[in-house]
Amino acid sequence: MSAIESVRDRVGEELFRLVAGPDGQRRREFVHGSPGPRWFDPDSPIGRVHGDASMFVGGIRAIMLQSLHPAAMQGVAEHSGYRGDMWGRLAQIANFIAITTFGTERHAEQAIAAVRRAHESVTGTMPDGTPYEANDPHLLGWVHAAEVESFLLAHEVHGHRPLTAAEQDAYVEQTARVARRLGVTEPPTSRASLDATLATYRPELAGTDHARDAIRFLIREPDLPLAARPPYLSLVGAAVALMPAWTRAELALAPPRRITDRTATAVGGGATRLVRWAMSPGHAHARRLQQAAGS
Repeated sequence: MSAIESVRDRVGEELFRLVAGPDGQRRREFVHGSPGPRWFDPDSPIGRVHGDASMFVGGIRAIMLQSLHPAAMQGVAEHSGYRGDMWGRLAQIANFIAITTFGTERHAEQAIAAVRRAHESVTGTMPDGTPYEANDPHLLGWVHAAEVESFLLAHEVHGHRPLTAAEQDAYVEQTARVARRLGVTEPPTSRASLDATLATYRPELAGTDHARDAIRFLIREPDLPLAARPPYLSLVGAAVALMPAWTRAELALAPPRRITDRTATAVGGGATRLVRWAMSPGHAHARRLQQAAGS
């Protein structure tokens, strides 16, 4: 193994540990290597999107966009917070996406049931007295739509193999399969219906103090070594560049002077390609596990 390959492997392992947690390697073997029928083919649109390094940009954008629903952000602030183990919570989300995309049907159903149980205790009251609950189908619909659009848009701009228009529709339809089981009553099933769904939520969205504080924490206090912060901020910049202009004002996402969207996208694209290169051995290992499990 060359010195460059050794550095690549170390960086890739550290990135994977960050997003998948300290138990990530065992989880990878479990998700990709367990025998049994699966909902999706790894080469289908959902497998291509959720297995690509562009998910780093898409995930950051999803967090930013989801925070604009006051009820969703109130639930996060009151029940899980965002100043504790941020990476631990993100690892839980990453593992859920991995198991529902690449895992067996049985394990995917178990993961969904666990999330629904966890949501049962996430209830409360908004400052104006309006009650909220995490299992509310309408609120789940917002979280789902914001996430799907973010992943899809990030893949369109930074993905290794962008989807065709027909494949984008197929991706949205595939994500709807998981969303229905989580409790979303009418998830979008095409790119056009995804855009329409997001538009219906627009009157409900606003940048609250909780949302702005969470985004400041995400950007300024990511709990990373100093050496890892520049590439991380490159991914953040790429995510901000994909946010609608009105959302940036709501979340106080003013970019530094002389940093244009084009520059942020270019720098974020370079960081995404670096992530893809560093994590390529892990992806190759996952593919071998998938092939063995299907044999």
